[in-house]
Amino acid sequence: MGRMLLDAVPRVQDREAMRLVLQDPFSFILSNLYGDAIFELGKTSYLASMKHPRLFFRLIAILSGLYVFLTAKFSMNAPSIEYLAAFNTSFVFLGASVLTESLLSKISVKTSDTELPAGPFVASLDHNSVSFASVYRLYPNTYRRSFSAHMTQMTRKVSDNPLGVFYPILRSNDSNIDVCGVPSRIYSWADDRLLAGERVAIKYLYDLKGLQTSGGSQAWAYITSTSRGTGLRFSRLSILADKQYPFNPRGDGWLTCSTSSSGAGYSITAYDWLDFAIGSGTGPSIRRPAAESGTYGRRHSQGLVSLERVMPLGGATDTAGVFSRDHYKWIKFSKAWYTPSLHQDVSLTGLPPLEVPGNDAEVALQDFIANVTRIFNITVKEFNVTATVQSWTDPVASNFTTLSAATSVINTWMQWSILGKPRVTAWKALFDGRFPPVDPARRLGWKSFNESDTNETTYAPALAGKNTGLEWYEQNLQYSTPEACSESMMLYDIGRGGFPSYRERELNEYSNTPYLAILPKTAKITGVNICPIFGYAYFTIPIGQMVPMTINIVVKRGCDFVLYNMIEKLPDERTLKTVRTGEDGFLEEP
Repeated sequence: MGRMLLDAVPRVQDREAMRLVLQDPFSFILSNLYGDAIFELGKTSYLASMKHPRLFFRLIAILSGLYVFLTAKFSMNAPSIEYLAAFNTSFVFLGASVLTESLLSKISVKTSDTELPAGPFVASLDHNSVSFASVYRLYPNTYRRSFSAHMTQMTRKVSDNPLGVFYPILRSNDSNIDVCGVPSRIYSWADDRLLAGERVAIKYLYDLKGLQTSGGSQAWAYITSTSRGTGLRFSRLSILADKQYPFNPRGDGWLTCSTSSSGAGYSITAYDWLDFAIGSGTGPSIRRPAAESGTYGRRHSQGLVSLERVMPLGGATDTAGVFSRDHYKWIKFSKAWYTPSLHQDVSLTGLPPLEVPGNDAEVALQDFIANVTRIFNITVKEFNVTATVQSWTDPVASNFTTLSAATSVINTWMQWSILGKPRVTAWKALFDGRFPPVDPARRLGWKSFNESDTNETTYAPALAGKNTGLEWYEQNLQYSTPEACSESMMLYDIGRGGFPSYRERELNEYSNTPYLAILPKTAKITGVNICPIFGYAYFTIPIGQMVPMTINIVVKRGCDFVLYNMIEKLPDERTLKTVRTGEDGFLEEP
């Protein structure tokens, strides 16, 4: 093979060449009917496609070779050659449609007719042929997320055939930190699909064709084969399959992560190169990581998205959800994802078709409420959820104890019948009757599970009881009117109320370091656990930086787009902002 022509790191002379060009004043001249822009650098004029405004400025610092392919005839003249020479470009590969003057030294190179997308490539010469390999930047796994990365073909066609699967590799020069290969966004600049080029992390419960669905368990991965199909239809995804409790990048790095989607949620807080993370929620698994990391996260209405080929933990209470740092991207992704064709089968859900302590945190909360009420002309009314539900006349719908017990039966039976029993049986058959390695949270329950107490017979009335509670909720608390999908929305905090909660138990024994799942003295249920019972749409959004401060917004089941549209408007009113990765979610105001 021949010489690699694209440097992974800018060379000194490349950076100098870039400064040589960029020091000339930039002047915009005009735009034409085709969406192109004409501009000048010094006395030289250029034309650039407005679809790819970053191409000129982003690439000139790293070029040692160029491949030029055009569908129309194009002449490479002397000024063009001088322009490329200023960047110390070593090689230029030209397609058959590009005509050149005799100034160029030529070699005979055979290429295929494949149209390459714009982007960085490594070119290898072998006698009379040249091959182009895609380039992946290696990002370190700084916050202890065990992952693999998967890329489908980077062509305009959607394909189920992957280019390959990238597993963590050890970097000997960096203390054994594993890394993940990530492609350039430039490859997707000419792709007009809505989410082309976005990087997405997916929780370990989702099946993707050709990858191992681990469920966060090495034992489960051992006894199951790689997936033969994909549940939700995504293309061009980078997959992060979390297998260990990650670190929270916020604050001092020792804050709690909370619940099972923390790997997906905290990857958004940790890595700038990642745009979205997909989690799942049986209880608070999406909302709590969003609240603890100060990112945008939401649990959608139950039944809104099919969870076929997703490992069930509650079945009738399971939902999917998305994390993001950018509110606009978050809404765009959500609106594109939810279509009627993906609605969950009603036979599974059992549902019909579709006080904050801390002064600084209190100020952030009250400012947000004041802005929302002003922008949307909403009246604020404080109320007690426990007292309201207990005032209903139905004996099932008004009893949080009964409703919580029904939810527990639904989750317990689904987990045991679909996950626990098959796994325990398979492991015993493989290893002389031994019980498999199971996380402590499930080990005791699975070892002592009694099917005479929890079974299909007890599951059916539990599902019916949950449905009874939901019907009363949608008739008496959050209901539709001719003017509104959801007559009201609820705001409350499921985070720490502005105080830090840590991943280490001892650190939470101090004053003002609360645990998360503490039942308030006057309540019958924690705020985070109401949602799985009534199935409503539940979004977590960051509003402040009290390590961090978030607010949770709730509307009636099926009214998700009410919140999408509202949140889409709030940034324009300077009420919401994009958050950053790392210790602080927001830049300090000047």
